[in-house]
Amino acid sequence: MKKSDISNISNAESVERAEESVRSSVQPSGKFGGKADRLFGADPAGLDESARGVAVLVIVGVAVGLLSGMFGIGGGTVIVPALVWLGLTQRNAAATSMLAIVPTSISGVISYATCGNVDWLAALLLFCGMFVGGQIGSWLLSRLPELVLRWIFVVFLVFVVVNQISFVPSRDQHIAMSALTGVCLALLGVVIGILAGLLGIGGGALAVPALSMLFGASDLIARGTSLLAMFPNSITTSVANLKRKLVHVKAALIIGLVAAVTAPFGTWIAGAVSPRVGSIMFAIYLCVLLIRSLFVAVKATRSARASA
Repeated sequence: MKKSDISNISNAESVERAEESVRSSVQPSGKFGGKADRLFGADPAGLDESARGVAVLVIVGVAVGLLSGMFGIGGGTVIVPALVWLGLTQRNAAATSMLAIVPTSISGVISYATCGNVDWLAALLLFCGMFVGGQIGSWLLSRLPELVLRWIFVVFLVFVVVNQISFVPSRDQHIAMSALTGVCLALLGVVIGILAGLLGIGGGALAVPALSMLFGASDLIARGTSLLAMFPNSITTSVANLKRKLVHVKAALIIGLVAAVTAPFGTWIAGAVSPRVGSIMFAIYLCVLLIRSLFVAVKATRSARASA
């Protein structure tokens, strides 16, 4: 064998060892993150993957499933803070939350649909409007100051809470569909999409009361339709996030699959209580979010004034 051949083999082995070293260095560590996922690549680093962290993910999944089934929401308001607390960045937590919402919403929609509490046409019209409004919301998000966004979210929650307490939906009403109703549903979807893109919410907190107050839907139909309208949006967003390697896939699957199991229990609770009790329970949940959002907004305002 020539010296040049031996040298080439040696160089090739050195390059291979260097590449192997780079691959091993970028893979995350942890109980379920030590090996890169073949389909989606390595999960984002930073999440607490100890037994304690997995237990927190399971508890979050249980809570999200119950809330999704009871109120027709995605549960991102619970998932994102929990993931940030466990060590993910805000960006990765939001992306992971969207993927976790997919199996949660599927389970919730099935539970409501089996009881005839989903308006499929209304959900389609809402989604079309949400898709357009989401683009507008994302455009506004890049231009409005963060402090303004926080206070917009507080005002939005106050409005929804007041309406939820003062309005009692009927259990027997349905959406009377017409051309005008269809246009209004699409416009409502645009408004929900703008707020979702602007404030980082799923849209259920606005869609559920709006469908009852403005379009005469029963509280159960409003929740089932809201979940169905959010379902396609969560899929398309998750696909984009997966391509950008922003999703902690294993964490999303733990939360989403556990939530999918518990969502039917939330749906059962929603049907077992009266519309008035359901409205009060939803208002209490929104009040908790309002208090937290108000605290964050006040803190951010004080920090902005101190740095000015």
